[in-house]
Amino acid sequence: MTRLAVTGHRGLSAATTALVDAALRSEIANRTKSGDLVGLSCIADGADTLFARAVLDHGGTLHVIVPAHKYRDGLPEDHHPTYDALLTEAAEVTHLDHVESDSEAHMNASLRMLVDADELLAIWDGQPARGYGGTADVVHVARDQGIPVTVVWPTGASRD
Repeated sequence: MTRLAVTGHRGLSAATTALVDAALRSEIANRTKSGDLVGLSCIADGADTLFARAVLDHGGTLHVIVPAHKYRDGLPEDHHPTYDALLTEAAEVTHLDHVESDSEAHMNASLRMLVDADELLAIWDGQPARGYGGTADVVHVARDQGIPVTVVWPTGASRD
């Protein structure tokens, strides 16, 4: 069984979302050929959700890490139905003890994912994090811990 965690950007344009989704699905399809796959995600809008949906669509199981009690409230309102649906499809849900959905809670959720991960998929443009707990921070921790990191950023993708 492979336990694959995700980190990645939010707020992607429609064009970049399509490019990232196709690339993610290819990466996940390659991993499901070798056996069972467990996807670890916080299911935020953007990369997390694309990853979670791809894992489920390829027959994998989803383990959701909820960073804080108020996490859902901090997500875009139009993402709530998707978040709720993915949460109900999760085989396992881990709730962290944070109340506020802030950068510390988000980083702690990423660290929690890395504890269980065999590998990290990073939907990342290679740029520094825009705030503590961003994609670059998670990639650096994974690399420091010796966790293999695969960066997914297809040609033509861009970030505001």
